[in-house]
Amino acid sequence: MSNSIQSTALEPTRSELRELTASQKLGRLIPVFGLVILMVLLILFFSILLPQTFPTLLNVRSIISDKAIILILSLGVMIPMSAGRIDLTVGYGIVLWHILAISLQTQFGLPWPMAVLMVLALGVLMGMINGLLVEIAKIDSFIATLGTGTVLYAIALWHSGGRQIVGVLPQNFYDLSTSMLLGLPITGFYVLVIALIMWVVYEYTPMGRYLYAIGASPKAAALNGIPVRKYVMGAFVASGFLTALAGVLLASRLRIGQASVGLEYLLPALVGAFLGSTTIKPGRVNVWGTMVGIIILAVGISGIQQFGGEFWVEPMFNGVTLLIAIGIAGYAQRRKGAASK
Repeated sequence: MSNSIQSTALEPTRSELRELTASQKLGRLIPVFGLVILMVLLILFFSILLPQTFPTLLNVRSIISDKAIILILSLGVMIPMSAGRIDLTVGYGIVLWHILAISLQTQFGLPWPMAVLMVLALGVLMGMINGLLVEIAKIDSFIATLGTGTVLYAIALWHSGGRQIVGVLPQNFYDLSTSMLLGLPITGFYVLVIALIMWVVYEYTPMGRYLYAIGASPKAAALNGIPVRKYVMGAFVASGFLTALAGVLLASRLRIGQASVGLEYLLPALVGAFLGSTTIKPGRVNVWGTMVGIIILAVGISGIQQFGGEFWVEPMFNGVTLLIAIGIAGYAQRRKGAASK
């Protein structure tokens, strides 16, 4: 799985665009921003057909509140993906982390800040273990993270006994996810800050360029002096941290811990990252593309549900979108390879 999605962007360069006519520029830019255009069209489509419910502040708040956690997970899974690896523990880890965020307070009497810090530290530790398995033990990242994720899920079942973890929690802990800022859920601003930090790292620091170089060709990156092992392990650590953060916010939002909640976040998180690799920088996972991918999922599902869609619509929509995204990403990589030859 190390080359499941290579970091080989297909967006046109400025020098290339200068040599093209206006119509040729449009032809090159439409595939790059196709999903952005689709996102805008979907918003307009549902706003026209559902003027009383869709283009409302209440619906915007609902979408942000529902999808912020998925966006954090999707940005988390994007980091190892940029280095050509994949981290499946984002879907399993959030189950254990949100349970621990509550049980450490209700069963062990820890103050909520300490409980949150412990969960974040455990997330970082889990990311380090994944990195060791992939880079030191040389286990395929798909297999390694599927194995560790399953172990985390088993621990969540054992710790909770298959029952709900409930108790009275401090209001400050609830405020982590329920507070409003400028009339919008504060979780949306968490996502924005994380996205901005990641964008700066990927676009303006050597770290981001190294991760993309590793994703394109680990051997070539190593030959150019890039410490591949260090950066891949760091990518898993960052993914583990964001997964734990998502778990804390989920606990704050649900106010109960249960092992049956969390796994449903894995598929949309992967869909967002894969879908994001088909826009803005086609053929390469990127921050804003991931954001656009999740927004398309959120808008599409919200619109369909408001039309009276059944309960199975969301997983069906996510699954079909994932297949389409993987297909487009694979086509983009083949196109890049053909162009190189």
